[in-house]
Amino acid sequence: MKHRIVLAEDEPITRMDISEILTSSGYDVVGEASDGLEIVELCRIHRPDLVIMDIKMPKLDGIQAAQMILKENLSESVVMLTAYSGKEFIDKVKEIGVIGYIVKPIDDRNLIPQIEIAISKGKEIKEMKKEIAESKKKIKDTKIIDQAKEVMMEKYSITENEAYRRIRKLSMDRQCSILETSVKLLKLYGEVD
Repeated sequence: MKHRIVLAEDEPITRMDISEILTSSGYDVVGEASDGLEIVELCRIHRPDLVIMDIKMPKLDGIQAAQMILKENLSESVVMLTAYSGKEFIDKVKEIGVIGYIVKPIDDRNLIPQIEIAISKGKEIKEMKKEIAESKKKIKDTKIIDQAKEVMMEKYSITENEAYRRIRKLSMDRQCSILETSVKLLKLYGEVD
């Protein structure tokens, strides 16, 4: 499957050149924009694997557009293109979570390796975010089950193992998960809204 890329560059000839390099290298350029607002909208529509954009653009500059794209999780990764190699631009870009920074002029030798690395890193970051979200959910679920056990232990003066056994039996009898049973118990005993 081809990696999907959205490209923003306010100079039409430069945009066309970059698009040709990407297409000839096997990438699918699913959208092209000439300003920051347009690229954010294209990302909302296409949800690309990668966004490549110039820093200096009309209406909304690349840094502001990248912030919106990353905040809304509209793409796995963003690479900035610029004629500016000054530290102030690099520092701004690092702060917002952009994965790559390519100084113009652009050719396939300096573009394609950056693209490959950015796509790979974007996928790694997406997977880490997913794992973190799953871990947070497991922790939250475990806290709910532990809270239900505590309520049962206090209400019936039983051990933790006995409380868990009772919750498990209730969940089997009602054919629902231990978590669902724990939430119902906490609601029943007024421990949760």
